[in-house]
Amino acid sequence: MPSIRGAAKATAICLDLATAFTYTIDTRRGKFFPNSCGKHAVRPQIMETLDQPVNRREPWKAFQARQRSMLVKRDAVLRTAAHLFLEHGYQKSSMSLLAKQLKVTKPALYYYFRNKEEILVECYRVGIAHIENLLKETSENQGTGLRKLFMYVETYAISVISYDFGRCVAMLDESELSPATRREVRTMKRRMDLTLRGYVEEGIADGSIALCNPKLVSFAIAGAINWIGTWYHPEGDLRPNEIATEFARILTGGLGPQKAVK
Repeated sequence: MPSIRGAAKATAICLDLATAFTYTIDTRRGKFFPNSCGKHAVRPQIMETLDQPVNRREPWKAFQARQRSMLVKRDAVLRTAAHLFLEHGYQKSSMSLLAKQLKVTKPALYYYFRNKEEILVECYRVGIAHIENLLKETSENQGTGLRKLFMYVETYAISVISYDFGRCVAMLDESELSPATRREVRTMKRRMDLTLRGYVEEGIADGSIALCNPKLVSFAIAGAINWIGTWYHPEGDLRPNEIATEFARILTGGLGPQKAVK
């Protein structure tokens, strides 16, 4: 912890899920002194200096940043949960494990989410919204249906490779959810499927894609992209953009009109 000129004290921000307050820590004696706190304030479990950067690969560190916004802390819970779901699976990622990773008490998590299922649904919602926004940016006014489909595959693949929430959409099994929640998630996924099919149908109509079954094309493409999450490793030889572009080329290359064989 950095020292202040002329004194061995520094001011830091302590973030508890329910309480945020400022305190001064004596670096020589290892003691802290609250400057102000409400009647329900508790001993801080998470603290960080004002200028300590947050590691983007460790989303739970957001609790240790100086922001006090509820949205910031809720986002940290969500990102950490997504990380745990992908690393350990949904069933093995308990609320207790999530609290331990965040260095907070388990009851504190319920200030943000009612249960683990609600966290998983939000992971799906954020992931699908992210993918749809990227698709809207990259696929609009991109020419033929085949070209739009190429951009769709490339964008979706990048999301699965580089974005935890995108991987959640591809890899987590919604069958573990309650029936009502499962229907909600499948409705969100269906929007993406319909977008993909729409590009195939558009390509058939404009002649850039040979006559085929859009439903089967959609299943084949989505299955291939979703499988990336099971074998991709960041330390591998290929960069995310290379994988995404190659997948787009492979998965759309055979859909164009076939030349007659003489």
